[in-house]
Amino acid sequence: MVKRVILIVLDSVGIGALPDAGKYGDEGANTLLHVAEAVGGLKLPNLERLGLGNIISVPGVKAAASPQAAYGRMKEQSAGKDTTTGHWEISGVILEKPFPTYPDGFPEEIIAQFEQRIGRKILGNKMASGTEIIEELGEEHIRTGYPIVYTSADSVFQVAAHEEVIPVAELYRMCEIARGILTGKHAVGRVIARPFVGQPGSFKRTERRHDYSLKPPQKNMLDTIAQAGKRVMAVGKIKDIFAGQGITDSLSTGSNREGIERIKEFMDTGHPGLIFANLVDFDMLYGHRNDPRGYAEALQEFDRALPGIMEKLARDDVLIITADHGTDPGFPGTDHTREYVPLLLTGEKIKAGTAIGERESFSDLGATITEMLQCEPPENGTSFAGEVLRNETGGQAQ
Repeated sequence: MVKRVILIVLDSVGIGALPDAGKYGDEGANTLLHVAEAVGGLKLPNLERLGLGNIISVPGVKAAASPQAAYGRMKEQSAGKDTTTGHWEISGVILEKPFPTYPDGFPEEIIAQFEQRIGRKILGNKMASGTEIIEELGEEHIRTGYPIVYTSADSVFQVAAHEEVIPVAELYRMCEIARGILTGKHAVGRVIARPFVGQPGSFKRTERRHDYSLKPPQKNMLDTIAQAGKRVMAVGKIKDIFAGQGITDSLSTGSNREGIERIKEFMDTGHPGLIFANLVDFDMLYGHRNDPRGYAEALQEFDRALPGIMEKLARDDVLIITADHGTDPGFPGTDHTREYVPLLLTGEKIKAGTAIGERESFSDLGATITEMLQCEPPENGTSFAGEVLRNETGGQAQ
């Protein structure tokens, strides 16, 4: 019996364009490959030993003769390519329609209602990089006290404010108002509070970001695990992505490094259930900023930290490493890219070297995890637990 699953999502580490990527303008995208090519090869010895190079051929990462993990890749079935869609599908929720996006800014009726409810005008209302728009409008924001509203290629309504101009608690209140307005056809995936500090020319976003997500529309992996009396321990922005639904414990993070430490803290508790972590630096700091070298170093930093996680695995633990979409830093634009994601499962309960192949939906992972933990499965997904779990005598589970 598996007592605990540690599920780590390497945010945006896609491994090649999906068959329908052309519909999204992403034909030819391959985050991991293009990062590796940009730096002349990646040094990921621990992921290599698990079998990453058996899933995809990338410079610097060889196929292992005897992979220490079960390995494969997953296809996204939901419409869309954003963080919420990817994580929800992992948990067993498949979306038929993508969340709305606003490349030309939000419609006047939304902005007028928001301004009326918060009692002040706004600045911006356009698609922009978060760091660039605060440099562009930060000085005017300080002078007027008007919050900066912007979006991205994702389905997000972002509100930026200097902490000394609009206190963080007030910024959060504004975002709660926006979340209440953005419903129906304007139900964006996330409303995000983006506090910053500093002076013109040297503004810096702080770690007090907060996301206000929609609640998943149906019961999912997190709900069934929690309802079975087990712990669902969220690391990083997992709690925000699921709007707190189905989560029993949560630890926030400001970086991948902190995320890795929080994962280990939860592992040390010994609680049965699911540790569900998102490591966001790949996407936020490097993918969206077209920085393959930074991306490569973040991957190598995770690889160096991996033994510290694996040494804490108990006999009845399973460690799973995957992703939620791509954000190819070598691809035109700064948007997410619609890609396959890697899948690695390891631990004493896992039959090492099992080639899982290609799963038709991320939701297969949620079905597998719930079967491993002996919980009710989510509505979507086909479990492959029987393919990868060892039986009592060390063979394959039936």
